[in-house]
Amino acid sequence: MRARRAAVFLLVVAAQVALAQSPYYPAQAWERRSPAQEGIDPVELQAAIDFAVSKESTYPRDLLEAHYQTFGREPFGYAIGPLKPRGDMTGLVIRHGYIVAEWGEPARIDMTFSVTKSFLSSVAGVALERGLIRSLDDPVYRYVPPVQVYRPAAAGDKSDRFGGSDFIEPFETPHNRKITWEHLLRQTSDWEGTLWGKPDWADRPSATPAEWKTRKRAEPGTTYKYNDVRVNALALALLEVWRKPLPQVLREEVMDPIGASSRWRWYGYENSYVVLDGQVVQSVTGGGHWGGGMFIDAFDMARFGYLTLRGGRWKERQVLPAQWVRMALTPTPVQPDYGFMNWYNNRDGKLVPSAPRSAFMHLGNGTNAIYVDPEHDLVVVLRWIQTPAIDGFVKRLLGALQGP
Repeated sequence: MRARRAAVFLLVVAAQVALAQSPYYPAQAWERRSPAQEGIDPVELQAAIDFAVSKESTYPRDLLEAHYQTFGREPFGYAIGPLKPRGDMTGLVIRHGYIVAEWGEPARIDMTFSVTKSFLSSVAGVALERGLIRSLDDPVYRYVPPVQVYRPAAAGDKSDRFGGSDFIEPFETPHNRKITWEHLLRQTSDWEGTLWGKPDWADRPSATPAEWKTRKRAEPGTTYKYNDVRVNALALALLEVWRKPLPQVLREEVMDPIGASSRWRWYGYENSYVVLDGQVVQSVTGGGHWGGGMFIDAFDMARFGYLTLRGGRWKERQVLPAQWVRMALTPTPVQPDYGFMNWYNNRDGKLVPSAPRSAFMHLGNGTNAIYVDPEHDLVVVLRWIQTPAIDGFVKRLLGALQGP
């Protein structure tokens, strides 16, 4: 009897130790703790927050105005997706899974620009796990049929548009047939073409207009260029693979399992509708370059960041494949700080010099950032901060830590 009681006692102790060591995952209501409870000096933390607030983005609050001061000045730069005014400089600090600081308007729904790309690449990761994509080395053209663009009936009949194609085939040029999923995810495809009225060369065009339409294409995988037309080509390809709207895929496969709210929205463009299995479906964007993308609050951004901190796991469920998270953080040979869109790693210390080399970020214009620090068990959301100030904030935050 004593031996049995001793065995039971040891099992209970082991379970308690395992429970104590297992990470906390927030329920629908996210638990808050004081900074001191989680080993952070509250005075120094407040100094870091004050620094961040003092470095609010210089972008106009009206993001339509901001657009036409920046991307809108490019060729074909007019906005074709929704834009909305932004809020205050806002942030959250998550330590050991608990909210220890929040400021600004973390519950406000705002554009998150290219942080959207991390959600998009996650949809690709789940498709790979499900076998919808057999290998990232596969050419994308093998997965994408001719795509019928939805065009509301115009006056007249089809004969009035004689000679025009009913379909687009975004991966059917000799160059584009070489492009793999890996190339698209790493922004090394040099995809050529026009999608949703935006030519690939019109996104961040070179200073030499004569080469915009005549430049020789680089072999896929050999050069890197951040290009939202190509990101949108990936989104369209994934829509054809999943055969249902990507926001629905993201909700079912990622956001609902991690307890995100029902308030986020993922938009495309006013002209990015296709006919898919007899239904009209919008192909979403991978950012807000011409409007659209994810409109989301800081709490849901933090949940996604916490998912990636935990290697894609949420409680008992592996939401994102662990191998996918490792691949997403693997440096792109021709752009070492970039993994899969939009996972930026800090392995060379250039992204955030004050942070550990194991830290990484999901980063978007604005600046919107999810800073993930496995070494210190931290997730930070920063919205509408000047990009150079991110390192200053992180330096001050890490200086406030008093324990592991």
